[in-house]
Amino acid sequence: MKVVHFLVAILALASSVAYAYDPSPLQDFCVAINDPNDGVFVNGKFCKDPKLVTAEDFFKHVEPGNTRNPLGSKVTPVSVTELVGLNTLGISLARIDFAPKGLNPPHTHPRGSEILIVVEGTLLVGFVTSNQDNNRLFTKVLNKGDVFVFPIGLIHFQLNVGNVNVVAIAALSSQNPGVITIANALFKSNPPISPYVLTKAFQVDKSVIDYLQKQPWYNNNN
Repeated sequence: MKVVHFLVAILALASSVAYAYDPSPLQDFCVAINDPNDGVFVNGKFCKDPKLVTAEDFFKHVEPGNTRNPLGSKVTPVSVTELVGLNTLGISLARIDFAPKGLNPPHTHPRGSEILIVVEGTLLVGFVTSNQDNNRLFTKVLNKGDVFVFPIGLIHFQLNVGNVNVVAIAALSSQNPGVITIANALFKSNPPISPYVLTKAFQVDKSVIDYLQKQPWYNNNN
């Protein structure tokens, strides 16, 4: 009987882990719609009537991003928000364009791991492990055709270290992986985080925090 109870506990744990990520679809597709009429609510979206689905629901053309900004980079996401056919499929991607020396600043994806391939140019990429692993930094210089993986939730970045434009494609293991840009979250939160908290956390003078909180902190994911 103890063995049975143990197996039940393991199955319950496995189920809870499985549902921590995007759910498995129970039908061929569930094209997202905003109109609840005649729709079924699945994973934050209503499903379009399958009989009304067309090839256009699974198609999107992605233009090069405008890198004329303070970061010199532009992320063009293709998540369920931009491509409704992704609903319940558990995947998404992003095109990332870099001007020479452009940076995709340190950020995390709370709901998805990322695998990135360089289409053109050269990138310095890296991620930092958790406190439990002593915040080790893993970095690599990637050239055309190289692939690199960023584990779910870990802070990572990409920097164009060449003198030409770079194009990279990132695939993510969630239809809506989310993104948290570290500097923006800390110094551009609404309302602002208490300067006392930030001065204590970073062990710097309040004038430094005041300066950082006054910066525009451009968002290259818009």
